[in-house]
Formats: sequence, C-alpha cells, structure tokens
Amino acid sequence: MAACVLCRLRPRLCDLSGLRNGFAHHVIGKFEIELDERDRRVDPLQHLDASLHKDYKLHYSPSSYHHTSGKSFLSHSQNDVNDEEMCLTTLAPSFWQQSNRYSVSSSRHLSTSKNTLLDLAFNRGPEPKTLGPLLQRPPVSPDVKVDTRAFLKCRHDYSSTSFDLTQRPPPLAWERVVQLLQRASVLKGIMKPSDICCFFVELSHIDSENVSLVKTDQRFIMLLRYSVENLGFFSLGELLDVLRSFVWLEMPQSHTVLGLYEAELSRRASEMTLDQLLLVADLWRCIGRKVPQFLKHLYNLVHLYLGQIRLPELVQLLYIMGEARHCPKVLIQPIEQLLVRHLEQLNPEEVGTVCLGLFKSQTSLSEVAVNRLVDKAHSLVGDMSDFAMVNVLKYLRFSYLSHRKWMEAMAHEVPQRAHRMGVKGLMHVALACSALHYRNDRILMAIAEKIPSLVPHCRSKDCCKLLWAFGTLGFLPSQSPSFYQSLTEGLRERKAEFLRYPEHLLTGLLGLAFVSQFPEDLITLALSPDFVNLALKSTQLELKKDLFTLDGAVALELPQWTGPRLSCELREEVKVMLWKFLQSDVCQKLEVKEAETALQELLGGEEFVCTRMILPHMRSIDLEVHLDSTGQAVPVNPEFQTAVQNSSFKSASKQPWGRMNIGVGVTDDLIAQLTNAKNHPAPMIPPAEVQTPSVVEPDEGERLFNTGLNLTSAITESITAPSSHRSAPRDANAIVKLAIQVSSRNHYCHQSQQLLGLHAMKRRQLRLAGYKVVELCHYEWISMLRKSRTEKMAYLHCKLYNSLEA
Repeated sequence: MAACVLCRLRPRLCDLSGLRNGFAHHVIGKFEIELDERDRRVDPLQHLDASLHKDYKLHYSPSSYHHTSGKSFLSHSQNDVNDEEMCLTTLAPSFWQQSNRYSVSSSRHLSTSKNTLLDLAFNRGPEPKTLGPLLQRPPVSPDVKVDTRAFLKCRHDYSSTSFDLTQRPPPLAWERVVQLLQRASVLKGIMKPSDICCFFVELSHIDSENVSLVKTDQRFIMLLRYSVENLGFFSLGELLDVLRSFVWLEMPQSHTVLGLYEAELSRRASEMTLDQLLLVADLWRCIGRKVPQFLKHLYNLVHLYLGQIRLPELVQLLYIMGEARHCPKVLIQPIEQLLVRHLEQLNPEEVGTVCLGLFKSQTSLSEVAVNRLVDKAHSLVGDMSDFAMVNVLKYLRFSYLSHRKWMEAMAHEVPQRAHRMGVKGLMHVALACSALHYRNDRILMAIAEKIPSLVPHCRSKDCCKLLWAFGTLGFLPSQSPSFYQSLTEGLRERKAEFLRYPEHLLTGLLGLAFVSQFPEDLITLALSPDFVNLALKSTQLELKKDLFTLDGAVALELPQWTGPRLSCELREEVKVMLWKFLQSDVCQKLEVKEAETALQELLGGEEFVCTRMILPHMRSIDLEVHLDSTGQAVPVNPEFQTAVQNSSFKSASKQPWGRMNIGVGVTDDLIAQLTNAKNHPAPMIPPAEVQTPSVVEPDEGERLFNTGLNLTSAITESITAPSSHRSAPRDANAIVKLAIQVSSRNHYCHQSQQLLGLHAMKRRQLRLAGYKVVELCHYEWISMLRKSRTEKMAYLHCKLYNSLEA
C-alpha cells in the first residue's frame, strides 16, 4: 500500500527544492521503517567490526559526478577571476561564458521502500543535452594560480565571518569511513539530529581523492535523506557544522537537497548574529551555490547592525556582495559611509578585495569616495599583490574615472610585474587602459611581449578582449607583430567556442579592424548566414551594430571581397535604428547644432550643409559639404535645391557673409594681421577700424583668435575678398566632398592627439570613400562657442578652405 501511495506522489515530489521542511518531514514520517530487533539495540557510539561487512559492495559511478574536481571552491578558486561575467542560472543563454559546468546525475541503483523519497529527489529525469564534441574544448589550464581569498589572512577577526579553506581536517582512514557509513545504515530512522551532524562532520575528514566514492554510496544518500527529515530539529550550530561538512565533501552546487538547507537557514536568519550571517553566506560561496533567498535576508538584516560593523565585517560583506553580483541600492550609501570611515585602516589586499567587490556588484560610489579609495590604493601599491592591483584597475574601469597618480604608478608597476602575471590579469590591465583611454607604450609593450607565450592559456574571451583593447588604443601591428599574429592564430584555434559565444569573435575582429587587420577566414565565419543568425538570437546582447560595423568596414577596406555580407534588410534595419538614436542624442548637442547653423550661414543656406551618417556603420554623424573647383559651395541637400534657386540672389545680397561662397584661402600673413601676431608692411585693415582687444577668459588648447580681437566690417571685407593665388583642385570638374567632424575628448586617448581605434578607422574609411576630413577640434570649437558670430565664421572659413590646400 505504501508503494501505491508513493507512486501517486512521485510526480509532485520530483523536486524537493519546492518542499517545506515540515511537509517533507511529515511525508517521510509516514514511511514504515523496518528494523529488526538486533538493529534497534545497536549502540550509536559503538564501533562496528569490519569483519561483519565482508559482503559490502560499494556502488561507484565516477561519471555521475563528472567535473567534481573543478566544481568546488576548494579546487577551483580561479573561477573568482572571471568576475565581469554575471552569475547566471543554468538556463541562461549560452552566449554568457558562465554556464553550469557541473552536470550531476546521481546513482539510480537504489530503489526500496525506505529510500523512495530520496530517489524522487535525486532521479530527476535526463540531464539536459550537452553541446556536441565541437564545443567541448578541454578547459584552459591556468597559467598563474591566484589566491582570491588572500585578504582573509590579514586579520584574525575574519575567522568568525569566513571559512578557512586552507585548514582541511586530517584525512580519515578508509576503514573508518566504511564503519561510519555502515553504522548510519544500521541506525537509520532512530538517528538524532546530533548523530546525523556527527556523521557528516566525521565523513568530511575524508581524503579529497575519495570524496566522490562516498558521495555515490547509497548509505551516504540515505544519510542526506535523514538530514532533510531532521532539518527543523537541528540546532543552529549543528546546521553550520553540516554546511561546513558539505564544503569539504564538495557537494555539487545544483544538488536538490541544498535548496532545502537554504530555505531552513533563511527561516532562521533572524536568529543569527551578523558574524553568523556572513559565515553562512561565505559557506554557500565556498560550495559555489547561489542563494538569493538567504542573501535577501542578510541584506535586510544588515541595517540592524550598521552601528556595529567593523572593518572585517565590512570587507567580508563587500566580498559576499561581489560574489553574488548584487548590492541593494538602499545599502550603497551606508556602505560608502562605512568605507570612508574605515579607509585608513585598510591594508593592501583588503583594498583589492573592496574594489573587486564593488566592481562585481556594479556598485557606484560617489566620485569623491572612489578618489579617496584609489588614493589609499596608490599609497600601498608597492605592497599590493598583482591580483589586488588588477582589482583596483577593474573598479576604475567600471567607474570611468582616470586617477592620474594611480595610472602613472601603473606605468612603473606593470612593466616590472608583467613577466609573472597571468593572461587574465594582463587582459584586465589592457582592458582598463582602453576603457580609460589611457595609452602608455611601456604598459602596452610589456603586455605585448608576454602574451604570445600565454596564448595556449587564453580563453576566447581573453584573446578577443586583448585585441579590442590594443586596437582601441591604436597599438599598431608594426610595434609588436608577434602579439597580433599569436592572438589571431589563437582565434582560429578557438573557432568552436564562437558558436557558443559569438560576441567574443565580433569583439576581436573589430579590434583587429581598428588597426587595419582583416583575417579573411575569420571574417567569413563572422558574416556567414549561420553565424549571423546565431548572433541575432542573443536576447541580452545587441550584436546587430557590431555585425553592421564589421560588414561596412569589409565593404570599404576589402574591395576585392567576395565572401558573405549582411543582407540588405538587416543593414537597413540597423541604419534606421542608429539614425533614430543619433537624431535624439548627438544631433541635439550644442556644439553640433552650433556648427551646423554657422556653416549654413557661412555657405549661404541649409541646402549646402547636410547632417547625416556618411558611413552609417560607424554609428556617428558628420556635417557634409560639397565644393566645386572654384571653391563655391554646391547644394548637398536635394530637398532645398528648388527653394534656393528662387531666392539665392536675394539671400546672398542680404547676408554679409554670402560672398564667402567663393572660397578664399586665408594666408599666414592674413592670420597674422587678424591676430596682431606681427607687423605687416602693407596693412589691409585701416588703423581706425581696429578696436582694442577685449578681455577674454583663456580657453584650454585655444590656438586661434586668442588675443580677443573683435572682427570689424573691414576685417570681414579683408577675409571675404577674392584671392587670385588660392590653390584650386587639380580636376576643374571635380567636386570636393568634405566630411566635417565635431570631435570630443572621447575620440582621443587621454591627454593625447592619438585617435582611438574606432575614430581612426572612421577617418581612414572616409578617405577611402572619397572624402576630405575636416575636424572641428574639441579644444578649439568648444572655446569658439563663447565667441562672436564673426569669429566663428572666420574660424570655419579657415578650416574649410585650408583643407582644399592640404
């Protein structure tokens, strides 16, 4: 009869994670536990003789726990370094390089009336189909071992809030393990919670090499079942002891029983002290399981302890938040206040842990707080480990804050440390430099010289982000040929990975395109219909723009290209999407609107200036102007041409700058006269017309009109007068197409005239498309916005017509 009842319950109990502890205990209690009289009289503390168990057979199924050696925090703490990836569930899209690597299918040999409930929990149906052999590339071996929990050694106070993974208990003899398992099978339902706890604690002393043997043993599975039955009766201390045991026993993070333990610990969270809350969170971290339910209780209870939080608790809390990839918004301000209060007490490794926790949890502190934190890091940089130093760079990258002293220190530290750093650390250094637009050839050369030897240890993500970072900073292949060659070859060796992570391939290829590198075999893969369809399936990453940029670059820079291209429909779709965004954002910026208006007035009307995406795939706009062989502006906006023909003469006579359409070259002598730079023997401007220079606030980088000279009508006449010696285009019938760019500081490397990769590629491709590029430099044009209308006109006139002579 019991069997019939269980058959009815089976479909509902296939997932124990949904059961309440009390309900599970009630169901288990209905099972009839048949023990003979001899078994009932066994003393729980008596050691059993091994000779009584000669017929004992161990059901060993190593494949059931495939990858356990890489699962636990104990043996794979390197996983902490993959910090910019979010901890997604096992159902997350495959393009995130953070999947569930631990496929656990427990032993299904056991099936009796006494363990049916546990069978229901463990025999959960077939595992999801894994990717084919093409995608099952062997895991990349780490090149440098990193201790991600080194901060715990800094203070003894961490012992109450964290679990020490370096203090593994002395190994237990196998004979003793057999005795414990057999005793547990004999005691069965008469075990008390304290007995179950003792069994787990003692079994956790087993040698790590034999852990998988114990976990697949039927008697261990039975012990798990009885622990679930007694969850509500464990004391808080016993629950923590069992959880510690699970760490040493390397319990699979997806194990169903762990869900019940999380629920019970969450129910008792209000009974715990702050140290116990942090300890439990750290134990879950060591097991590798995400426990959002428990962490929610932890974060809610932190408010009660804000006045008691010392530095160790604060650092441990930030570590937990980082590993959980979440910091509640209501805690950001209190955490910032606590951090500022304890800042001076931080030691080098704790600074690194704080920065990593803030980075992983995507927590934005105020600029003042970030600066103070990095100031502290700078004072300790010489004593920092490479890992801690890289963590500071990660948080600067997230904050988009360029800390001058810290970056100068990196120019000294990175070349000294690069030879001993791993590929992930070097990749993050390069990525931080590119995000902050900080180009330092000492840093880049040190990384470039080390990377070729580390390519075998690179993941696809590492290869591609390194290429992106170096391409963004304009580090040319001629500066280190082996760097680009080795990483490009690394991409070829990892083609299979891109079927799962298409975004990485696009990142790498765009980085190569920035420096005019176009590996045709990889581009063929990236633009193939199958790969494009795969990339477009991404629901969390927008890859259309990257595909569009790569496709447009290939069209211009590889005219002989006969490989695949994006469909016209997709190109048009992305073009429309980009144009809508640019119209609402870039086109509305004051410096762009002012340049457009001034050029229209300078050249004679709206029909002579077109604001558009000349190269749509570059995701930016230009002001397009056409000039004929005489320097006369040619209409470029067709919709205005009819109206212009009817009113061109009237508008020209009314506008004093209309005559500038003839295009007069401005000579050095003329500029000298305008700026009073030197005396000219034949002044063109009557002395009476020259006014006293007005006082103007100095502008950064200002080069022209910096004397504050007011242009009068006579000066205007001088500028607009025809000049017979102006250079004209060689082809009298040619139309000169100008692409006028209103640049910003974000187009250049920090404090440099080095264009960033995307913008350098755009300049190159505009020239390939037949345009002359005219740049309204940010340090010139922004300052001109405060000047008079005539000064703006003169500046634009110089820019336009001097470009014809270039």
